Amino acid sequence: MHLTTNAIMLTARAHGEHGAVIRMLTETNGLIAAYVHGGRSRKSKPLLSAGNMVMAQLDSRGETQLATARIELMASRAALALHPLTLSLTEWLTMLVADALPEGEAFAELYEALVACLALMEADADALQMGQALARFELKLLRDLGFRLDLDSCAATGDCDDLIYLSPKSGRAVSASAGAAYKTRLFALPAFMKDPAAATGGDDILAALRITRHFIERDLLPPHRAEKTLLARTRVDVQLQKRF
Repeated sequence: MHLTTNAIMLTARAHGEHGAVIRMLTETNGLIAAYVHGGRSRKSKPLLSAGNMVMAQLDSRGETQLATARIELMASRAALALHPLTLSLTEWLTMLVADALPEGEAFAELYEALVACLALMEADADALQMGQALARFELKLLRDLGFRLDLDSCAATGDCDDLIYLSPKSGRAVSASAGAAYKTRLFALPAFMKDPAAATGGDDILAALRITRHFIERDLLPPHRAEKTLLARTRVDVQLQKRF
């Protein structure tokens, strides 16, 4: 394989004495893993920071061999590390994508959604905007990987009105009347998850993120990575709670 592509840097993990194994998200080739010679050096580390936009030249001798990569920085996202909320969001989003997506499958819309989230953070958006963007990104990730939540009708009655709960087991909406007796075991369902035009406050964002976190942990994250990756999500939750 010989490929030159733009990519978003996701993760870089030490490999051997001097190298690093990186994961990048590309628009047309999806998630790509590669080895960077000297990836642990002082010169290379800033290039491999999470969120950076890079140009990657990839070479491998076979489909089963880990490609080697030469990396050129196109746009640094180092400024996002200067603030606790944008730092934690960048760390979580990049780790989540690296852990959840299968390699080599294109997710062009998800790539664009990640670009948009990073741009929103760079634009110094407020916490409410960033929290809502995060919730929508996580919903899209779940949907694109086959775990779409059913928010159109009540799981118990089939009604389409007054849907204010969500089942943590089925991922289906539940109406106020059907869920009244079980509300302590159901998620509160924020209106903006069904209607993009609905008013959204901090409590709505936190409620949506409790839902997406539950299904991401249950259905997307590999068990051997879940605990460490979810620590990054916990840091996001703490930062958002401080601002709401």
